[in-house]
Amino acid sequence: MRIKYTISLVFFVALVIIEMENNIISRVSDKLALKQTPQTPLQPSGLTHILPKHNASFTKLSKTNSAFSLIKRRLENYSQHKEVVMRGRKHILLLATTRTGSSFVGEFFNQQGDNMFFLFEPLWHVEKMLTLETGGTNATASAKAYRDVLQQLFLCDFSLLESFIEPLPVNHITTGLFRRESSSSLCQESVCSPVIKGVFERYRCRTRRCGPLNLTMASESCLQKEHRAIKSVRVRQLENLRPLAEDPRLDVKFIQLVRDPRAVLASRMVAFAAKYKNWKQWAIDGEVPIDDDEVRKLKWNCDNIKLSAEIGLRQPAWLRRRYMLVRYEDIARFPMRKATEMYRFVGIPFTPQVKSWILRNTQASKETSGVYSTQKNSSEQVEKWRFSLPFKIARVVQKVCGPTLKLFGYKFVSSEEMLTDKSISLIEDKVFNFV
Repeated sequence: MRIKYTISLVFFVALVIIEMENNIISRVSDKLALKQTPQTPLQPSGLTHILPKHNASFTKLSKTNSAFSLIKRRLENYSQHKEVVMRGRKHILLLATTRTGSSFVGEFFNQQGDNMFFLFEPLWHVEKMLTLETGGTNATASAKAYRDVLQQLFLCDFSLLESFIEPLPVNHITTGLFRRESSSSLCQESVCSPVIKGVFERYRCRTRRCGPLNLTMASESCLQKEHRAIKSVRVRQLENLRPLAEDPRLDVKFIQLVRDPRAVLASRMVAFAAKYKNWKQWAIDGEVPIDDDEVRKLKWNCDNIKLSAEIGLRQPAWLRRRYMLVRYEDIARFPMRKATEMYRFVGIPFTPQVKSWILRNTQASKETSGVYSTQKNSSEQVEKWRFSLPFKIARVVQKVCGPTLKLFGYKFVSSEEMLTDKSISLIEDKVFNFV
């Protein structure tokens, strides 16, 4: 009889704790209707209309995922919340767009060492699946998916990401995680599973010979790290990430990386030649039709970047001491100084290992400075675009992205001569308050 009363008491205490936690996290808006148990892929109820039909099997909960599992999960989250408060764990989200130098800057955290768990573009899988399923990316649906996946990854839970990986992982093992080799955390010995003969992993580790990635092992490694960082070029609006800032289990710092839109376009025309063939054609033999879809897309991108930066620089209560704006041009010219500022902002030590990496990778030769390389002669990269982008293209960018250039302190050019005159700097000295 005493045992019976003890069990009842324990169950009652668990329910009380759950209710307390519910009150804590009630401020987090628009969450998934049902959280996934760690490493158990489950199609989220909020995304059922956009996930592929062949993922339907993952919507069937087994009988073991009962009320007891829910209680256990809530208690784990409650314990994790207390752990974060005690240990001061930081969660860093580097936000950018393609060709802004985000891979290079992401290495500032990837090279931090054993106390940092870094992920390189995990949202690539989400974007790819949503695009394939809908024929285009629905902004509202993708924003929610991005936010929820990021939230779980910061908590070291890969279950939601698993449901977006194609082909679907088997027993939490995948051969297709995008750019695994770009995350040193996923290539450490603790995440290095045995090689499976005849199984090829597309993005295999370069530092050691490992088998396909075991996401359960990755989750366990993540939980052991003191800090966590994610780099992404797919989040369009900072406002959509507000629930992350308000989640009591997280201490998120947002770093928004921006670059001169003219330089970004010049780089994309080289790196993504097929997608930017219209721009390349206009550069050769024609005027740019200002009402073309490609031009409207450019304006939309600039407006989104500007809107996010304006929100961040305004420092609303939910972003206070959580947002930093940094220009790629400043990092390229003063890499050590800007890296020091970023580390001071996020509140973690700037290690000699990172300093050494920066010194080695900001003075690279032309032979090692490929399109996708993180090894750059950084000072040369700042001005390089001015000699490849025709003035007529630069003028169009200035017209549709003018407010964005002004906000970030990029000077307009009025002639071909001014564009290619290296004695004229197009970068204003500007300080962005982020504390």
